[in-house]
Amino acid sequence: MATAALDPVTEMQAPFLPDHVIAQKEAIPSIYGAIDFTRMPERFSTDLSDKVEMPERFLDLRAELLSDREKFETIRAYTMTGDRVADAYAALMPQYGFRALVDMLELACEKGIEAVENAPPELAAFIAAMEANPAWLDMEMVEEGARQERNGHVHLTPFVLRGAFIATFMNKYSALPMALTGTLSNGTAARRAYETGSFFTSTLMPGALGRFGAGFKAAAKVRLMHSMVRANIARSGKWDASVYGVPIPQVDQMPAGLIGTYLMAREVLDSGREEFTPQERARVELARYRCFLLGLPEDLLGETPREIERLWLLRQATLRAEFEPETCGALLRATMAADMSQGDGLSGKIRDWMESGFSKLFFINHFMAGNRQLAASVGVTMNASDKLAGICALLFVQGQIKFYKILDAIPGVRGWAGRRLVKKLARMLEAYGHADFITDASQYRPAV
Repeated sequence: MATAALDPVTEMQAPFLPDHVIAQKEAIPSIYGAIDFTRMPERFSTDLSDKVEMPERFLDLRAELLSDREKFETIRAYTMTGDRVADAYAALMPQYGFRALVDMLELACEKGIEAVENAPPELAAFIAAMEANPAWLDMEMVEEGARQERNGHVHLTPFVLRGAFIATFMNKYSALPMALTGTLSNGTAARRAYETGSFFTSTLMPGALGRFGAGFKAAAKVRLMHSMVRANIARSGKWDASVYGVPIPQVDQMPAGLIGTYLMAREVLDSGREEFTPQERARVELARYRCFLLGLPEDLLGETPREIERLWLLRQATLRAEFEPETCGALLRATMAADMSQGDGLSGKIRDWMESGFSKLFFINHFMAGNRQLAASVGVTMNASDKLAGICALLFVQGQIKFYKILDAIPGVRGWAGRRLVKKLARMLEAYGHADFITDASQYRPAV
């Protein structure tokens, strides 16, 4: 009976998709020409009998979430949406070559579009879209959000980067683009994880998200990377749009960009509150603007804890769950085996040990609902040594975070503590190395 009640929703297919979604086909035929926008792909599910990516604790809410017509239509539309301006620029690869596109984008980010001689109009539109600040933007709040984030990021990220990265390809429908490009196989897993860490770290530096900041430039290059993947996949002949839909759709960029915001929203709601504190609000503003620069539509950038939760859960409620060993398993094994050492000597070995255990603990608790058997079924196992390492890392991280919170509360040393955190961020960026954020089809080595 419950499934039957969803018939009006399941019948609303492409004729009810917004014009901007359907327009991709004619605007950028080299990427979207082969996609049938008259039907939703296999990955998109509204049948209550289907297994989806929702955590078990929220499954009872699925029918109610699917009946939220406004947010349902939002998630459905952006399941079939790429990045209009970045895709149009990436589609110029046959004409300019990928290296020239990257070089022109870097120059436009560093010195402005006027510095690019004979800049293609697609590049001008790309930069203009990033420069068009949304009406809600408060850069002072963004800077405060970055200040609030530095402490946790500096001390926690080195231990959770691997575990959080694994979560991005636990679903075969969202993992396939990475598998097709081979970007997490053949020894490149650590570099890709470091690129992800480098991007988020760079956005926390003072002034990084200003027009000529390092974070602005990094966001532009990440967008181009994703669009190049879409363009190369479209030419590969290996993509079944009836199954997978649009490569790297906007809804699949939510997890990486908003995971911290969602977890914070969950903590707020679980505590019985419905509103963020001013400090939490600043962190939300940072995440929203960072995602805006990455090309996420404002419709996906919730403001309140409840709105953030519903958008996140509705994305999970419509994403069919399937772990494919040949795709997801290859990526998972490569990332778990990647060398992500944290220094030399005894202290480095201890941190490596703690990182290995804590990354597993983080992954199991946040993405496997604490179910170690389920985690083991996809290749992530935790033994006694791992558990001890995770506990040691947790105590170490909590101690460091609490120490800097105390320093931040003391007016006389707050400035010194803040400068020290910025120096720690700089050292993290140095350790991560140069992040290319590019994808060259000639270097593809498919994982499958």
